[in-house]
Amino acid sequence: MTTAEAIAAAARESAHFTQYAGRTNVGPHTLEQLDADLRNLIKAYPGRPVYPTFLELVELRNRAFELLEGRQYPAQSRDLYLVAGVTCGVMSNASFDLGHMEAAATQARTAYLCAELSGSEWLRTWVRGMQSLIAYWGDHFEEAVAFASSVQGHAAAQGSATVRLASIEARAHARLGDAEGVETALDTAANAREDALHPDEYAGMMAFPVEKQLFYGSTCQVWLGGEARLRRAAQDASRAVSMFEQAPLRQRRVGEMCLARLDLAAARLGSDELDGAAEQVRAVFAEAANRRTDSVRRRLTQVRDQLEAPRVKTSPLAASLSDEIIEFCAPSPPAVTEGHSS
Repeated sequence: MTTAEAIAAAARESAHFTQYAGRTNVGPHTLEQLDADLRNLIKAYPGRPVYPTFLELVELRNRAFELLEGRQYPAQSRDLYLVAGVTCGVMSNASFDLGHMEAAATQARTAYLCAELSGSEWLRTWVRGMQSLIAYWGDHFEEAVAFASSVQGHAAAQGSATVRLASIEARAHARLGDAEGVETALDTAANAREDALHPDEYAGMMAFPVEKQLFYGSTCQVWLGGEARLRRAAQDASRAVSMFEQAPLRQRRVGEMCLARLDLAAARLGSDELDGAAEQVRAVFAEAANRRTDSVRRRLTQVRDQLEAPRVKTSPLAASLSDEIIEFCAPSPPAVTEGHSS
């Protein structure tokens, strides 16, 4: 082969590669539609039954995974990994809400891998928060702190993911009886709120609003206990409930509002205000009737444990309320009317 022939052959090979490498299975509107569908589901999540939403998320995730198995430009791959990661993250939250902790943990691991492949720092932070939350509700409090600490200080000052992460860490410290750790984490959350430079990239259920930050703080004070802390818990939880109630009915974060009410009930029980506690618990029965999330059930059970304290146990109201909690938390037949909380 002459020099000219070798050069020409190499040029043809490069041209062939260009034709092959330039192919993409992602059309001009594919990513836009995937992203729009995902945003609609995330926005609607707090006000919709979880299980039907979960099934729609599965379909969306499968579309993203199928596209990733094909060929696309690197920037398109990163965008697809972001969509897949966010979708798996929300599926983790949905699995958690429905009481399937192992499945939630699996979805979170996949979401974290996708976050790394997409290069999304905020998603890494959000997913670590999800993993910390799963550990927290599984009573693995040191593991919850470890998950939160693994990305603290590395998240970009964008949105509320860092606020959420620090707030979850604070609750885990509270269950460990670490008052100093609680206050440090709550301060981190407050500073992150002030330092956030941009709104959340995906809002809806992935955002961590001020009212949620308030009741996470109230939870910490309830677990640490003491008269002053219980007063602070009641104040913060009451403010959170009021803020949740101000949202339009279809956008109201019912599961989270119920958890704030249960913090308020716990604080009032700690101060021997049984009537006030009963009022909040019964409000939860009404509001969560069709949205019996796992975390609301667990929190109700914890409130019921407080009703066993000697100073209130003999009260007819305490006995009645305890029975009502047992009835409300009793297993029900599988349904598609579960709801959101975290």
